[in-house]
Amino acid sequence: MKIIGIAASLHAGSFINRLLEAAGGELPEGVDFAVWQGLGEIPPYAAGPVPASARELAGLVAAGDAVLMTAPEHSLLPAELTYALDWMSAHDGLSGKHVAVMSASARACGAMWAQAELYKQLQGAGAVVMGAELVISPTRRHFGEDGRLTDSDLRDQVRAVIGQLCPAEVMEPALSL
Repeated sequence: MKIIGIAASLHAGSFINRLLEAAGGELPEGVDFAVWQGLGEIPPYAAGPVPASARELAGLVAAGDAVLMTAPEHSLLPAELTYALDWMSAHDGLSGKHVAVMSASARACGAMWAQAELYKQLQGAGAVVMGAELVISPTRRHFGEDGRLTDSDLRDQVRAVIGQLCPAEVMEPALSL
């Protein structure tokens, strides 16, 4: 099984980019994970030739079995993410694809609003959408020096989202630790 990761942030060190990378460390054995880094290169959708960045994304998503996305901590989606979804929607790149969305915010409604907007766009593109709004505490340490999740509650929540994408026979051995 192969999962494609897409973070809805253009900031390399953002919490949601780090969360997506850390989620890759929580995958069961035998599940491949590739994070797409080209969000900043996606132009607005326009009829005509498909730009290289949109072709790269479409090829990666088509080759994967599922997609794991992180929505921003605030209520607005970056324009580039909307462009990427527009390109994929126009070419049925998400039709029937299982997509899990994680969003984390210290503010009560930030994650909920961002995730709701992303769900709407993904469902409009034909994706099968699932996921969870993760509640984070700004007073707790979430990542270790190695980038892995240190907060056991957050790790359990991330594993539950991953479990929505992976078949049961893949999940059982890895998450029964």
